Amino acid sequence: MINRNVVKLIDQKLEDNKVIVIQGPRQVGKTTLLKQKYDNDDTLWLNADSLDVRDRLSNPNISELRRIIGKATRVIVDEAQRVQNIGITAKLIYDEIPSVKLILTGSSALDLASNINEPLTGRKWEYLMYPLSISEMESHHGYMTESALLNQRLIYGMYPDVINRPGEERDILTQLADSAMYKDILTWRLIKKPQQLEKLVQALAYQIGSEVSYNELSQMVGLDNETVESYIHLLEKAYILFRLPALSRNLRNEIKKSKKIYFYDVGLRNAVINNWNPITMRSDVGGLWENFLIVERMKYKAYNKIYSNDYFWRTHAQQEIDYVEDASGVINAYEFKWNNNKKAKWSKTFLDAYPEHKTMLVSRENYWDFVTSKI
Repeated sequence: MINRNVVKLIDQKLEDNKVIVIQGPRQVGKTTLLKQKYDNDDTLWLNADSLDVRDRLSNPNISELRRIIGKATRVIVDEAQRVQNIGITAKLIYDEIPSVKLILTGSSALDLASNINEPLTGRKWEYLMYPLSISEMESHHGYMTESALLNQRLIYGMYPDVINRPGEERDILTQLADSAMYKDILTWRLIKKPQQLEKLVQALAYQIGSEVSYNELSQMVGLDNETVESYIHLLEKAYILFRLPALSRNLRNEIKKSKKIYFYDVGLRNAVINNWNPITMRSDVGGLWENFLIVERMKYKAYNKIYSNDYFWRTHAQQEIDYVEDASGVINAYEFKWNNNKKAKWSKTFLDAYPEHKTMLVSRENYWDFVTSKI
């Protein structure tokens, strides 16, 4: 069994009566984690994929909730975003049955957040669970083994099923790409042009590590700018991709409004464009490397309570920094190079504009130090 780092965060909050909310992409192991750790005689497990569970939890009164919970001291509602009014139900349990610890899981930030944010204000702890991380895999089978698998990780990513079922990676990721993007998103909202959504995801997959232009994307996929932005918002809420903003302190030539877009898992990204070529035959290795490193850094920071505002930096004169962390006013600037022999060229404009800075060239030789830096 691969131990998940989010467990230590959850364990720290089990003694109070606040609701624990675990969100994250489909198939990252939320259900498996909870069943392995908390599925016992004291736990009531309610799977909201069941129509009966959804009906009973949608508009209950406190007496009915007490009957449903019985003697359980812990209640887990899996896929809680499927329960109408789940926030009100959770608030009732929190307020009226304080002896019960409630845990909610969800794979849709759009639906779950909109249902729980107001009712559970001040009553919840929220955690994002990612695909497996290289630090988790290092703990599982050692640094040397995990380091030797770097090329494979860049192609197939870090989803638990992908790692646990070698030889089936392509089938798993292809099915996951279909279910994650179309089963969820197309049921959330009335999307009139699903084929354009698929084209948009593919276009974004080809542009990882590059600035994206809504105007350019709209022309490529046949949608207006507003629809492109709304679809990207939905893809973010499904934990398929995320946006990285530009750092700007109002210097005249800094790019201010641009975004870069990355995927939460590079294997899922490769499935979208059906590219399983080995690293030595790929022209997109620079973008894959950048995406992989930023996501691994996100995982490590989330599980170790490290906080920063994250950006990229670029000027209209094409000076750029791949990735920047602003931690309480200290600027940490990073350049990512797949080729160990390449050197970083640090922009004097950047160094002068942000004097409280640290710089680091991240390559295959030292990427563990970057991922696990405490800032």
